Amino acid sequence: MSNLATTSIEDGIGILTINSPPVNALGAAVRVGINDGIKALASDASVKAIVLICGGRTFFAGADIAEFATGMKPPLLNEVLDTIENCPKPVVAAIHGTALGGGLETALCCHYRVAVPSAKLGLPEVKLGILPGAGGTQRLPRIIGPELAMQAMTSGQMIPAQMAAMGGVLDKLVDEADLRGGAIAFAREVVAGGKPLRRVRDDDSKVAPFKGNTEIFEAFLKQHAKAMRGMVAPQAIVACVEAACNLPFDEGIAFEQARFVELLGSPESAGLRHVFFAERELTKIPDVPGDTPTLSIAQVGVIGAGTMGGGITMNFLSAGIPVTLCEMTQEALDRGIGVIRKNYEASAAKGKMKPEAVEKAMGLLTPSLDLAALSQADLIIEAVYEEMGVKKDIFSKLDAIAKTGAILASNTSYLNIDEIASATARPDHVMGLHFFSPANVMPLLEVVRGARTAKELVATGMGLAKKIRKTPVLSRVGPGFIANRVMTVRAMAANDMVLEGPTPAELDKAIFDYGFAMGNFQMMDLVGLDVIGRGSNERTIQGDLVKLDRLGQKKNGGFYDYDEKRNPTPSPVAAKVIADIAAAKGVANTGAQPDEEIIARLLYPVVNEGAKVLEEGVAI
Repeated sequence: MSNLATTSIEDGIGILTINSPPVNALGAAVRVGINDGIKALASDASVKAIVLICGGRTFFAGADIAEFATGMKPPLLNEVLDTIENCPKPVVAAIHGTALGGGLETALCCHYRVAVPSAKLGLPEVKLGILPGAGGTQRLPRIIGPELAMQAMTSGQMIPAQMAAMGGVLDKLVDEADLRGGAIAFAREVVAGGKPLRRVRDDDSKVAPFKGNTEIFEAFLKQHAKAMRGMVAPQAIVACVEAACNLPFDEGIAFEQARFVELLGSPESAGLRHVFFAERELTKIPDVPGDTPTLSIAQVGVIGAGTMGGGITMNFLSAGIPVTLCEMTQEALDRGIGVIRKNYEASAAKGKMKPEAVEKAMGLLTPSLDLAALSQADLIIEAVYEEMGVKKDIFSKLDAIAKTGAILASNTSYLNIDEIASATARPDHVMGLHFFSPANVMPLLEVVRGARTAKELVATGMGLAKKIRKTPVLSRVGPGFIANRVMTVRAMAANDMVLEGPTPAELDKAIFDYGFAMGNFQMMDLVGLDVIGRGSNERTIQGDLVKLDRLGQKKNGGFYDYDEKRNPTPSPVAAKVIADIAAAKGVANTGAQPDEEIIARLLYPVVNEGAKVLEEGVAI
């Protein structure tokens, strides 16, 4: 038996404990421990039932993803699950923390499942471009039905224990403080009541009514087409759930296995698995040890109540951190607060938060027209438009207002943090916190480290990102930092190409069909043409549009015209501006271009620029 597994027996109940920090991943040694432990307890005549429980902070949190590249050693997970499912004595899964992916699949093979109320369960494999490959697509529909199972697996979202209990995934919730005792007591109830060895695989009652019913699967794919666009794994999951309804269990497992192998070898999965491991490395900064002290952020100040400032504010309010929001005029302040409330109320209307949570968040917001109101803030984020003179003026004023030790941060997307910091007498407490629009939704946060930014600020920024549910990347100072720098070359290529004949709509469609959420010109209209490219002395398409008071979605349209629902249509005004500039620059119109050429010309420069960012050490 693996040294990660221990067994004990208490009055006829065998307890198999797996302890493999930090998350009890189902690697080879853990699989050996489970397999051997179940067999050993099953063969002991004194054992009447078995509790499978984990030490540390969580139940099995999933497979060891590294094995997908190196290959899995025996026993494979499916073999281990067969051992559990075919055990002649009742096996009770005792769940705390998270039961994710292979962890939940392991629990589904146990005859019964109990959990503490704080536990969460889920099958998030779709986020790695794969599907649950150890029976998840066949067993979950048999418990909660195909429609809910498809929703759970194609979204990859975690399910709270209370909801899992109501849906039948869990048999009982036990005392938060005594999972082990509660699981043992439940196992004794199973034995005393002579309850059967309940195998999920044997119950077809939830899937049989949907045999031959293709409509629910077609309807699900149609309903979620936008979210699934360009993704292979969600469609494969739906196909597997349909197989669970139409095929005998073992044939459904074979179908699932075949789809899993296909997905595992796909470029989509390879890319998503690379991202998974890359994100694990984000907070490992060579010269900032993990034990570097961080600063307490109990109060935040935000300067600017526009699109970015309002979104930034929401991140902190949602995390329970009070925010003082400053603007120059009452009209701008009222408008910004109104948008924040409207966004929260829209979330409540969709069931994403409770009405009382809206009021709780808004209750943490203090509006002000006076920068002096920020004197007690632990973190102040400037979110005004991209003009160095304006930003330096603000930071000079903050230097006299902010308390000692406060972090002064800029949301600048392009400008030099070191130059901004030069306006203060505390450059070591100045950094960049660059959010992306819409700031309350987009997960990326660039933490920008100036030449004199203290290590404590770096550690604080990276940790704070997690608290407000952002994915942080650390950048050194440089034009556009990381994300905007690598994507600027795509914008430059798009601006060049549109002068040659392809329309903004054609270029945007090509990049959208390739997999991006929106094209370059749609994005510029969303962000605002007056925000991007400020300070340029060269005549540009967007510059001419701005002169015509076309600022994008927020005013009079931009590259597109917009109806009252912000649906875009090609703009004759933009077409004329493009033609005029092409003529002025002597660029010949070569007409439409194939999508393949468009994609190559837009994305190859991005790849090259990304390599330069790494080579120059801008991305840390």
